Amino acid sequence: MDDRGEELRRRLSALGFDDVRFAAAAPLEREGLRPWLAAGMQGEMQWMERTADKRLDPQQVLAEVRSVIMLGVSYWPGKLPQGGATWARYALNEDYHDTIKPALVAAGKAIEEIYGAKPEDYRYYVDTGPVLERSWAARAGLGFVGKNSMLISRRHGNWLFLASILTRVVLEPDEPIRKKTSDASIGLLCGKCTRCLDACPTDAFPSPGVVDARRCISYQTIENKGIIPRELRAAIGARIYGCDVCLEVCPWNRFAQAGRKMLLASRHELAELSLRELLELTPVRFAEVFRKTAIKRVKLGGLLRNACIVAGNSGDQALRPQLVRLAGHELPMVRAHAVWAVKKLGGEALLAECRAKETDAAVLEEYADAGV
Repeated sequence: MDDRGEELRRRLSALGFDDVRFAAAAPLEREGLRPWLAAGMQGEMQWMERTADKRLDPQQVLAEVRSVIMLGVSYWPGKLPQGGATWARYALNEDYHDTIKPALVAAGKAIEEIYGAKPEDYRYYVDTGPVLERSWAARAGLGFVGKNSMLISRRHGNWLFLASILTRVVLEPDEPIRKKTSDASIGLLCGKCTRCLDACPTDAFPSPGVVDARRCISYQTIENKGIIPRELRAAIGARIYGCDVCLEVCPWNRFAQAGRKMLLASRHELAELSLRELLELTPVRFAEVFRKTAIKRVKLGGLLRNACIVAGNSGDQALRPQLVRLAGHELPMVRAHAVWAVKKLGGEALLAECRAKETDAAVLEEYADAGV
């Protein structure tokens, strides 16, 4: 690595990135993307299909791009307290898109200072651009793509936020974990282990490294903006926002080192919220509690929907009054899941008055299934 490349790596590390790796910006060999899209496994995430060409060829994102800088930020928090609902660990921080972005702005300035580049000579993204971050991270040797389709780092386990910088600057590429592998190689260091595939509550892996988003709890509780399929609800268990199961069971986490958390702002107190508090959220309280977090993406209606499922799975009869109240919520999406939850808790008789006022077809279907 030339001196300027190492200086850039040091500068980026000093900004708070826990891992900094470089890759050559040749088109990716991710041939599995198109069959995955053709099979409809992206669910309602239409942007994946719209940007498929760009995701495979960085020249369509930044003309004359020569290098990709891959940056990792560890969010491993260790064990967390729980208040009756389980949250994806990454969400128990202020929104990483917002807290990492200032460091990317500073990283761009470092590229300009060290290489004499101009602002138009690079573009940066935090999980929002037309970039296949995991494939680039694997090419750069930051980790390998496991059978759970997640990037697995030998230093940080499964717990990395990924950010990327596409640049016209020529950087000497780092070596991948194994030289003679393609960007699409799955499970390089997984061996015969299938713990992640076996542990998935909803059987979302049709094959190693392939996730059917339509069956994934993370997709259903975050990306799905409507009704969660009835056949998946029981398997969601206590998971109110996202799912870490296929990450948690990975043996590589035994070697995970905690990051410096320079680019994170902890909100671990959210894990202590009780189900009752969540079911009683008002617009004002939701905005107050989840301000600056990624959780605000699902909005109040989405979180209430998820909380109804968790409550129905909890077996806690004391939550029936809150659920019956939500069966009369202004949003049909919330009403439908509240009806399901009340039925799960054996309170069908409590729903009769709400049903008499119901007009939405999807909610009426839930009542019919509940036998009300």
